[in-house]
Amino acid sequence: MIDLLIAGGGPAGLATAIHGALAGLETVVVEPRPTPIDKACGEGLMPGGVRHLRELGVPVTGQPFHGIRYVDGASGRHAEGLFRSGPGIGARRTELQAALAERAAQLGVRVLPGRVDQVRQDVHGIDAAGLTARYLVAADGLHSPVRRGLGLSAPPAPRRPARYGLRRHYAAQPWSDLVEVHWSARCEAYVTPLAPDRIGVAVLTSDQAPFDVQLARFPVLAARLAAAEGTPVRGAGPLRQGARVRVAGRVLFVGDAAGYVDALTGEGLTLAVTAAGELVRCVRAGCPQAYEQAWRDLSRSYRALTSSLLWARHQPRLAPRIVPTAARLPRVFTRAVNLLA
Repeated sequence: MIDLLIAGGGPAGLATAIHGALAGLETVVVEPRPTPIDKACGEGLMPGGVRHLRELGVPVTGQPFHGIRYVDGASGRHAEGLFRSGPGIGARRTELQAALAERAAQLGVRVLPGRVDQVRQDVHGIDAAGLTARYLVAADGLHSPVRRGLGLSAPPAPRRPARYGLRRHYAAQPWSDLVEVHWSARCEAYVTPLAPDRIGVAVLTSDQAPFDVQLARFPVLAARLAAAEGTPVRGAGPLRQGARVRVAGRVLFVGDAAGYVDALTGEGLTLAVTAAGELVRCVRAGCPQAYEQAWRDLSRSYRALTSSLLWARHQPRLAPRIVPTAARLPRVFTRAVNLLA
């Protein structure tokens, strides 16, 4: 019998498959789309994520970055926090997923075309996509069909505006070895170095407006990119997605399907890869229910910091002070950056 049937062949699903194969578990991935899959993503791997991927034998290529810079869109004032544990890497999502898929194939993981829509489970196993397995791992993304089908999606938080992400690549030489986060009154723009001749710009906002309209809210950044050729825009959202639990019988959730606060701190990919290892450890130890607490412990800093920053972002009096405060308190800002690194 299959030990782990994984719904979703994105980074979270493939990382889980690799962890499973290395642990000696029979692992199968079901994914309806051909690899690689391109999605809206900030494409910045924090140092911890880079280390975990290399421990799995996944080569991580891209453009190194050495910290985070917050930039105030009105004044140009900025704050910098440098990593203490080595660089992060700006990696195109398609290239990262291709590297994960190649490593999974080396380990004998089967990737089958298909979609997990309905799940039946009992004390012995689960049936999904015409297959039977001991456990199902739902790694099927932000709007997880498995999570919705089991009635495990939490309702939207009241009085909190939905947030969306938009991403475009530009043929431009990176001007910094940091990921820049530009702040305006209504949105943020993340600039990630991806290659010597390419950068990614991801905009996070509550306003549903075209990318160019959003970019115009950052005059300095827009001027830098005015002559650069841009790719088509990809979008995602609403970003905040709650999950009632991470373990439901023999179904376990990982990646964005496990619940997502916001992309504000850029921790999504790293958390997904790390949580995949915890999930497999709990299953292999015969205590899958322990994954719920393991996930909560692992994601606590991300959830607390992201929620706090997001709350401040929506306070009219506090939002304009985020960057000036970070600039006045460089040690605190650097500590926060390294808490997530």
